Amino acid sequence: MKKFVAVAGNIGVGKSTLVALLCHRLGWQPFYEPVAENPYLVDFYADMRTWAFHSQIFFLTHRLRAHRQLLDHPTSAIQDRSVYEDAEIFAHNLYRQGLIHTRDYGTYRELYEVLTEFLPPPDLVIYLRASVPTLMARIERRGRDYERQITSMYLAQLNELYETWIAGFNLCPVLTVPSDDLDYVANSGHFDLIVLKVQEKLTGKEEVVFNPEEMARLR
Repeated sequence: MKKFVAVAGNIGVGKSTLVALLCHRLGWQPFYEPVAENPYLVDFYADMRTWAFHSQIFFLTHRLRAHRQLLDHPTSAIQDRSVYEDAEIFAHNLYRQGLIHTRDYGTYRELYEVLTEFLPPPDLVIYLRASVPTLMARIERRGRDYERQITSMYLAQLNELYETWIAGFNLCPVLTVPSDDLDYVANSGHFDLIVLKVQEKLTGKEEVVFNPEEMARLR
């Protein structure tokens, strides 16, 4: 049966890599973050308080369109970052920082909630959980210039929002992957274990967890 899986997690946690590996193993279609020229980005970085709302609306509309296209795709597919994260993590964080006004944030939330009510959820969300030191190390290792300004404090803020969101998320099953302990790039056994857990979750198994003893045997 056709399946729709979304991979969620903080910056640097390894979402795109896991999407690529799963698609190669399972023969599914990858859907990466929409590549689009945000016409507000230059203004946003010059004056975040004025342009944060506009920029987030742009990102939300593109993420919603990608979600809809993925649902209409004829084969099973895996999405790199979900539409939920745009609102629950990144827009929320801008609001907490005072960069989106309360009135504008209320409008944004209402739009997001109304649209997602009519948007079928994925069959599964894979949540990659990692500590800030792990995230910082991976960001440094991949060496992207535009990520050099990311601070540990910022990642910690996002991690807090991710944990709050995932704890209350009930639109579909969630598989939480302990990414501090599983190196699915360097250790094929770790990746095989993730594939097994994903398949178990998609077939309806309720209690699917990563047992520490099970992981230790694969080191």
